[in-house]
Amino acid sequence: MRAAAKRYGVSPTTIQKWRGRQSTADAAMGPKEARSTVLTLEDEATIVAFRRHTLLPLDDCLYGLQPTIPHLTRSSLHRCLEGHGISRLPEMEGDKPKKKRFADYPIG
Repeated sequence: MRAAAKRYGVSPTTIQKWRGRQSTADAAMGPKEARSTVLTLEDEATIVAFRRHTLLPLDDCLYGLQPTIPHLTRSSLHRCLEGHGISRLPEMEGDKPKKKRFADYPIG
């Protein structure tokens, strides 16, 4: 065990931990499930319902929700929307001109 510790440049207790493992993959670090440290579950539900109902851009959602949730910041709103998969608004018909392959030029 000491030879392995010396070979890999770690302590013998680390080698003991390695020997007790079933696989060679590193263990996942961090929280097991994502949750906000700033927003409550009720706040998140309010934000998601507001966004789905109004389909407003991020800043407009922020200004609309700040009277209800005073501690809401732009970054926490964006993280909440990203976490629920609604950070990008759906593409609207007629929002952008259709892309053409080539520009139209007069002959000559």
